[in-house]
Amino acid sequence: MGRLITLMTGMLLMITIHIEAADFETAKEAVKNMGLGWNLGNTLEANNQTVTTDITSEAFWGQQGLESETCWGQYPTTPELLKMMKEAGFGAIRVPVTWYNHMDKDGNVDAAWMARVHEVVDYVMNQGMYCIINVHHDTGADGNSFKSWIKADEANYAQNKNRYEKLWRQIAEEFKDYDQHLLFESYNEMLDKLSSWCFASFAASGQYDASVATSAYNAINSYAQSFVTTVRATGGNNAQRNLIVNTYGSCSGGGTWNQHLKDPLKELKYPTDAAGEGRIIFQIHAYPSLVNTDNKGKITGNRTISSIKSEIDEMINGWNTHLVSKGAPVILGEWGTSNVDADVTDYDARRELMFQFCEYLVQQCKANDIATFYWMGLTDGMARFFPAFSQPDLAKTILQAYHGSSFNPVLPDAKDFSISCTVDYNQQWGEFNLYKGSSFTSADYSSVVLELEDAPASGLLQWKISCTKYSNGYTRDITSAESTLAFAANMGTITGITLQCKQSSGRVRIKSVKLKNRNGEELPCSPSVAWGCTMSDVTANSSTGIYVVKQDQPSDGKIYDLSGRLLKQRPKKGLYLMNGKKIVVN
Repeated sequence: MGRLITLMTGMLLMITIHIEAADFETAKEAVKNMGLGWNLGNTLEANNQTVTTDITSEAFWGQQGLESETCWGQYPTTPELLKMMKEAGFGAIRVPVTWYNHMDKDGNVDAAWMARVHEVVDYVMNQGMYCIINVHHDTGADGNSFKSWIKADEANYAQNKNRYEKLWRQIAEEFKDYDQHLLFESYNEMLDKLSSWCFASFAASGQYDASVATSAYNAINSYAQSFVTTVRATGGNNAQRNLIVNTYGSCSGGGTWNQHLKDPLKELKYPTDAAGEGRIIFQIHAYPSLVNTDNKGKITGNRTISSIKSEIDEMINGWNTHLVSKGAPVILGEWGTSNVDADVTDYDARRELMFQFCEYLVQQCKANDIATFYWMGLTDGMARFFPAFSQPDLAKTILQAYHGSSFNPVLPDAKDFSISCTVDYNQQWGEFNLYKGSSFTSADYSSVVLELEDAPASGLLQWKISCTKYSNGYTRDITSAESTLAFAANMGTITGITLQCKQSSGRVRIKSVKLKNRNGEELPCSPSVAWGCTMSDVTANSSTGIYVVKQDQPSDGKIYDLSGRLLKQRPKKGLYLMNGKKIVVN
């Protein structure tokens, strides 16, 4: 299917041209044109197997509704967030999506979920950025509370081939008329039946099993071929759309400590794709460590930047040797450092070294025509709500590494915003997070400052500080509208601060909550629900006044979704537009 595009010349002459799908850029051109990328992580791929982890059960499928988008602590994605990323200098957004929790056992995707994915894709595309959507936590490492249904295993492929192809047929049909800025990614980090990282069968006895490994790599290539064949068969612009297939586990092949580390690169095949020749992209992920450890995993010191650069060079050489040589360009679909999800990250503990790593990695990837997508940091949690950057200095480092040192990005800082909200408690001892993030000590911060709209009812509230000194937490009553709690030196490491309700119910309006550091600076916190309470009437404030308002109870005015469609019924939970303002229905 072609497209009609109307152009206006300098002489106001309207010219309509017909663009065929064959005019789509090649994979190499797309990777080069993407610019710098970022992952909209912990959002549409967030999931929670609260009912059962048994994939043979009907109850495994479709366990969640639209609320899954926020079940890992993020706020609903808005057009403003993607506008901010575009204005900062990013050219591509990877939107990870999990599907099992929104489809039935036969593979039929819930219409409301598909519509929400479509909506977020439009947020990206409307900014003129490239967008990648995928099948994300339908794969992954199995544990006690999570089981994936797609595995790098021949028996698994035979069992799930039809369901997998049906899923991709629905996604492809939904977006078949979208232009070349939308790319599809086959699967995320698909692991073998043992949940082996690094290479297939690493989790086996002896750290290698030839039969398990062979089955895993055969399955990876089978799933990749099913993906390509299914998407191409839907026609329209999908006949020439650029498609992405990942290595086993999205493994990067980095390191020399085992002879099998390069196997994921070596074993991945270029899928048969006569219809879309030259429009396949290979993807890997990389999270190098910036520290040295002993044989017990204890950190013994930071690595040198020269050794880190050597590792980056070695990885890129492997990608060129074993992937690019097969005829497809490479994207680094996720990257960061190895402790990106730890309580104390490299950004907290060794920021200068991390920045050197980021700068070199982005520069070398660009020099080798490899697109990079940073994994989900930079703007996170409440910062996305404003929207602003929670790590503006890291964002600037990455952007200047790509665009050049003279590039001056627009980076709203989350520290310039604060938040007000109403908290309704519905359980005794319910807790509301005033601070939840990287741990710290009294050497870092001196106190936490809370301002309420009114003094709380007698005996209603108390501070609760989670710290290493007190196993059950340190508590202190709150009796006034303005309250400051100083951190004692003997508290040790502080991991969280909550506002705890001592009664069975109660309501308070929080005007602001801030941490005060040793330099006397007050840094706004990002409040959130812990348990036993709800949060509503959220107002984000900037240094110039109210920035955006959200409320939980809409008035009688007309309500629209974020695409501007008028709603005929009272909306379910989510983000909407009313009277020119954004509202959230809780």
